Formats: sequence, structure tokens, C-alpha cells
Amino acid sequence: MSFSDYIIPVLFAGVMIYGLCTKTDVFGEFTAGVKEGLHTVYDIFPSLFCLVISVAAFRASGGAELITSLISPLLDAIGFPPECGNLMILRPFSGSGAVALYESILKTDGPDSFSGRVASVILGSSETTFYTLSVYFAAVKARKTRYALAAALLGDITCSIISAVSVRLLMN
Repeated sequence: MSFSDYIIPVLFAGVMIYGLCTKTDVFGEFTAGVKEGLHTVYDIFPSLFCLVISVAAFRASGGAELITSLISPLLDAIGFPPECGNLMILRPFSGSGAVALYESILKTDGPDSFSGRVASVILGSSETTFYTLSVYFAAVKARKTRYALAAALLGDITCSIISAVSVRLLMN
């Protein structure tokens, strides 16, 4: 057994010992935390459900492929690998879908190819924007998001472009 096998039991014992020393009702505090967590889940569930349905419809309709084909001349002009176009479009919507595309790029082109490296940088430095915004704004019950979505999507686009530029500079 390794050290990591003992982390959870040691942490659990530490919490129990702390509770005994401070005369804290550990079980009561735990159940209160669970109640609060379930309330948060209740608040953000509609947003997450809507997001999951929207992403499934977007992927099934071929929306990512359509957008990629429309912007492919621009991507070619700036030297962005066409294999990563779908990844750039899908990443803000779906983390699991982006990982599936990433694995596909690595299988077809290889991890040391230009597109494999760009895909790695995109996946490692971008965010599932719509998921993050829906969870955070639903959790704090924000109704007016102002410019958050536009700024986040601009950040995603910048991330994708800079990833291709950075990989090209570092590969030479």
C-alpha cells in the first residue's frame, strides 16, 4: 500500500479527533453541509439539464462541422490546423466531447504532430465555457450576465489561435 491509500482515512480520523477536541457535533455539521449541497444542486440542475440537451442537439445536428467549414478559410489563412477546428468549436460546449475529438486527433495524426500538439494545448488551456458560466451564474442566481459570455468566448478563440502560434514557434 502506498501513502495515498491512507490519505482519506487519516483525514477522516483527523476530522473526528478535531470534533472531539472542540466538542463539535461532526455528524450534525456533515448533514447540514449535505443539505446545503443538495440545495445548490437543486438550484443549478435546470441550467445543467438545459446545457446537456443543447450540447447533444448541437453535436447531433452537425452544427460544429457547419461552423468549422464556414471558418476554415480563416483558419487556413492563420495557419491553424484544420483537424483542430471542431475541437476549437466544441470545447466551450462540452468537455467530454472535446476529449473524444482530442483522442481522435491523436490517433489519426499522432501526439507529436502539429495538430496533436495544438489540440493538447487547446484542451489544456481552455475551459468548457458554457458549463462553467451556467453552473456559476445559477449558483449565485445571477440573471444579468452582462459581457461574461462574450468575454469568455473571446478568451476561448484567443486561446485557440495563440495555441497554434505558440506550437508553431516552439516546434521550429
